[in-house]
Amino acid sequence: MGDDEKATLKRYLQDGRDALLWKLDGLGERDIRTPMTPTGTNLLGLVKHVASVELGYFGGVFERPSGIDLPWFAEGSEDNADMWATPDETREVIVDLYHRSWKHSDATIDDLPLDAAGAVPWWPASRRSVTLHRILVHMIAETHRHAGHADIVREMIDGSRGLVPGRENIPSDDDAWWAGYVSRVRSAAESFPPRR
Repeated sequence: MGDDEKATLKRYLQDGRDALLWKLDGLGERDIRTPMTPTGTNLLGLVKHVASVELGYFGGVFERPSGIDLPWFAEGSEDNADMWATPDETREVIVDLYHRSWKHSDATIDDLPLDAAGAVPWWPASRRSVTLHRILVHMIAETHRHAGHADIVREMIDGSRGLVPGRENIPSDDDAWWAGYVSRVRSAAESFPPRR
């Protein structure tokens, strides 16, 4: 596994980071904080969560602590405290945290070989031993998973959709086309009996 593979993995990680942050663009503080699912999923919370876990995976796992305080992970903190922003945690604070997380993570990725050994203390003992390669793949999956959540949440807020500006990967921006498409999808679903 060489530098080309590492560069490819870093690019995919950065693509997910950029997509996740883009979902905040053009929205006010209330919109980025409003829970849009029964479990409270919100845009700013997704960014806070991904920034926090990235610091853990590329920090402590490889004995490279960031020195960045994450009080929502402290002993006795509320469950899911990393999944939403308190009123004093502004967009700027969370986005800055994410950028500092990237810087720390990228330094770890750049400094270590892909086969560098680490240990994830919060994983079961049988899976705790990892390599940088495995953590990079894990963090790419984690970031893109949450970027997908952000896609849906943003569409629910204001109808915005797509991957990133200029590369929206959407077949049409015509609302009439989408209405017809959704109607066809709904009709196909309704051809089956409801769950009892």
